[in-house]
Amino acid sequence: MSSRPSTVSEAVQQQKQLAAHEPFRFACHPGVACFNRCCADVNILLTPVDVLRLSRRLGLTTGEFLDRHTQIPITKELHLPVVMLRMGEAPGKPCPFVGAEGCTVYDSRPWACRMYPVGMALPPARAGREPEPVHFLFEDDFCRGREEAKLWTVAAWRDDQRVDEQEELEAGFRDIVSHPWFIGGRQLDPKRVEMFFMACYDLDTFRRFVFDSTFLDRFDVEPDLVGRLRESDDELLRFAFRWLRLSLFGEPTLRARKEAAR
Repeated sequence: MSSRPSTVSEAVQQQKQLAAHEPFRFACHPGVACFNRCCADVNILLTPVDVLRLSRRLGLTTGEFLDRHTQIPITKELHLPVVMLRMGEAPGKPCPFVGAEGCTVYDSRPWACRMYPVGMALPPARAGREPEPVHFLFEDDFCRGREEAKLWTVAAWRDDQRVDEQEELEAGFRDIVSHPWFIGGRQLDPKRVEMFFMACYDLDTFRRFVFDSTFLDRFDVEPDLVGRLRESDDELLRFAFRWLRLSLFGEPTLRARKEAAR
């Protein structure tokens, strides 16, 4: 189970594509023989909302959660850092949040866990073209949930798992990772990679960056928004994506204060 493969071709080569209204069978509950089997020794990519929701559920800062429960694989193929959930050290490498009765953080479970057995991939960025997601079906041999009678379509499954709410909040994140700036293999310099990681994943550090530095002296942020940024994680995350479009790609998503520009 993984979140979003880097290209459509990788996903399609290995999995069955799902048309919009194509039915598939699936149910997961303690009575299924493989219950909890998919919650071990698996690569789960975490989205910004995943990190935020899990850290709040566990009573940790985002930085603490990243340090304790994640790892960041480094490969030449990635143009941006990704965050993976760190599996446990016990035999079989179980997810640290799975118990005998199932997921102990179920309401805050990651996007990839909500979507399983459905996967989604985005095509590479193309100038002037909005990428259309491709959905596919994981058909793991061990999964007995695929033998259950319950029928779904992609739309029905997404609605049941409430993924649209999360994806609406992360729309700005998708705009960044699939940005046309990356066409042709362009790479961010280390400083901008660090900014991307902080703003997307370490939201508590980003909040300090906004309020404990000269940020608000340098940028003209709407006064009513400033108060919401202090109190609302969701508002701050949306703002972080907005700031990154300026910082990474030079888009005029924020205005510099005139006195600061002198």
